[in-house]
Amino acid sequence: MPAAHLPTALPLHAPAQLSTLVENRTVYSLEAFELNVFETHQMAHQVPLSMGNLVLTTMLRGKKVMHLPGRPAFAYLPGESVIVGQDQTMVIDFPEADATNPTQCLAVAIPTDTIRQTIDLLNEQQPRAEEHLPWHLDTTTDHAHFQNTPELTGTLERLVQLSRDTGRVKDVLANFTIQEMLVRLMQTQARQLIFHNYQQHLTSHRFAHVVHYIKQHLTEQLTVEKLSELACMSKATFFRVFKRELGLTPIEYIIQERLTEAKRLLRHPLSTVADVCFRAGFNNTAYFQKLFKQYEGVTPGLYKKQYAAG
Repeated sequence: MPAAHLPTALPLHAPAQLSTLVENRTVYSLEAFELNVFETHQMAHQVPLSMGNLVLTTMLRGKKVMHLPGRPAFAYLPGESVIVGQDQTMVIDFPEADATNPTQCLAVAIPTDTIRQTIDLLNEQQPRAEEHLPWHLDTTTDHAHFQNTPELTGTLERLVQLSRDTGRVKDVLANFTIQEMLVRLMQTQARQLIFHNYQQHLTSHRFAHVVHYIKQHLTEQLTVEKLSELACMSKATFFRVFKRELGLTPIEYIIQERLTEAKRLLRHPLSTVADVCFRAGFNNTAYFQKLFKQYEGVTPGLYKKQYAAG
């Protein structure tokens, strides 16, 4: 599973400041959205919560078990988000919460008009690669529960900062930022659709065909020219639409796939960093080590040692 991209947790309330130990709620109301911060400081089960508008929830601390209509229950952990549809009721378990290990979760409630206007604008001016898959927010399938991307995490942190700001223009900035967050959400769901379920869409989505080719030829030289040819697009159009729809460039995606393969290979006890570098598709060890540390926060050698020690 990808590394979690976790927004900075907010300060917890002192016990005397809590109005309840289960889902204590702090609300920041802006014109463009409502930000809620929930804390739970004791074990609880089957706690219902409904917020009316569509809500993006993001875990900051602890563990929940979520029950949503029509879906099996699932563990909900820091670095993950869940989109809850309008008028849906969440039923939540807090199996591990206590005074020393509380849960903390953000919930951003977004007005229906804001969502509709943003989606309509995108479909009119920035359409997706396939006409039969217009921009939309999926609240009903597994794509409603996902690992945060760095881009989504950054946008969430700006929403939190704006919510707690006292500046006169914060509502203007908040309107732009909530639109960006909606775009990031749809890009994140598009990544799930194409990167994780590409085999189901090989004949219906040109980017699924591209992803399949990248995975099959990861250790070979991969050029934007070749990938754009597979997508039946010009090089410039392919690069632009891929980035717009999925939130990262084709080159960034190739790097991420090669680093994922490198991590898998590094976990083998007899592997060496130099061998892993070339087997994962990189052709320069210094470049490989630089990229690995940039994306993973540690060198390949230290990653290998940490995995062995764990």
